[in-house]
Amino acid sequence: MIFVANRGTVYQVRVGAEVWIKHLLAMVGLTGLAALGVLVVAGGIVVVLLERRQHIPLRPRYLAALIAESGVYAILIAWLVARLVGLIFSLAPDGSLPDAPGTWTLLALSIGAGLYEELFFRVLLVGGLFLLFRRLGGRPVPAYAGAALLGALVFSAVHYVGPLGDPFTLASFTFRFLFGLALNAVFLLRGFGVAAWTHALYDVLVVAVFAG
Repeated sequence: MIFVANRGTVYQVRVGAEVWIKHLLAMVGLTGLAALGVLVVAGGIVVVLLERRQHIPLRPRYLAALIAESGVYAILIAWLVARLVGLIFSLAPDGSLPDAPGTWTLLALSIGAGLYEELFFRVLLVGGLFLLFRRLGGRPVPAYAGAALLGALVFSAVHYVGPLGDPFTLASFTFRFLFGLALNAVFLLRGFGVAAWTHALYDVLVVAVFAG
């Protein structure tokens, strides 16, 4: 869908996490789309291998149930986080989409964020932090909590970094922090697949509401 969205445009659409992953790969001498694809495939294989340890057979109805479960989480998380931010700041965070380039582009970004941001923030960052805290002698529950909190702070903060970053407001930072914290909880409790679909479906809902 990214290629469909980019067709005929003078710029190319990129998901923020895709750019960050490319920068990390470049630091170790790996460049190009192929290197990024290899990393995504490798990450997917790792996730599949970890999930397969539960010996759950792969069946189409399980995928449908996963998507349905993720849709419920997306709606509940969006409503709860917006309510919390509204109570704290007496306003809803700005959900407008300024200079939106088009529905196809927005949908591509939505689905791309569900993959790349969950791979980057949940699998690499939160999963890595959890393993680090455990290596340092932390018990499982404090390690989970610490990884989720720190990962949510980083998830929110990076949206304001760089020339394409959003203007910083405390309300939007808090919204993203709480949203990231909720996604971290989904990832740690339900796994990568549910977290990725929850993120993607939430973004699709935002596009449907504000671009429709």
